Amino acid sequence: MMAAAGLRRALGVAAGVVALSAVGGAAWVGYRSVVAQPVQRVSFAGDLDRLRPADLEALAQAIRSAGNVSLESMREAAKRVPWVRDATVRRVFPDAAQITFEAHRAFAHWNDGHLVSARGEVFAADFDGDLPRLRGPEGSAAAMVEAYAKLEQALSALGSPIRELRLSARGAWQALLATGLTLEMGRGDIGARAARLVAAWPQVAERAQEARYLDLRYPNGFAMQRAKTADAGKPGSVAR
Repeated sequence: MMAAAGLRRALGVAAGVVALSAVGGAAWVGYRSVVAQPVQRVSFAGDLDRLRPADLEALAQAIRSAGNVSLESMREAAKRVPWVRDATVRRVFPDAAQITFEAHRAFAHWNDGHLVSARGEVFAADFDGDLPRLRGPEGSAAAMVEAYAKLEQALSALGSPIRELRLSARGAWQALLATGLTLEMGRGDIGARAARLVAAWPQVAERAQEARYLDLRYPNGFAMQRAKTADAGKPGSVAR
């Protein structure tokens, strides 16, 4: 009696496993049949504000004309659309695909012809808005974004935003303010040099209005070169 009951339980479990396997197999076959269908309709979601309708239509047309196209192929094509940082793709029964975009957020112009995001990622896209410019060696974009944010805050007392931040191949920093004043900061702890300038600013602000160039590389002060003396090639004054 007990053996028969155990056999019935075993058969019941086996039947359940077979049923689940059948359902799983049917689901897999159904999934494959959906993926194998050519895409006839493409819809878009996510960060669409920066994406041009013409670029989206070109992407949709390319997908529709490609026939049996994989999800990964659609994702890679979507990532090539200007302003797109990443994309996810899902198939919608029976013949549709939905692409959800994550767009870059521009932080600054990068060198000539590119943009850089707040993440420090360089990308190519058309942009005619007002952004600062970062100039530096390849691979330095993320470090420059971080440095710009810190310097912008440190120099806020000067009342003039940084319009351009430069980093040389040797690691020397230079900042150009919106007023036209250039800050030569050199290598090393540029935060400490910015702090010294801000501490002395109340005493030198009036003279600095006529200045074109401040050299902050001195250990205990900085050199100020006025516009007229710069034009004449004469040495500037040193503030300490």
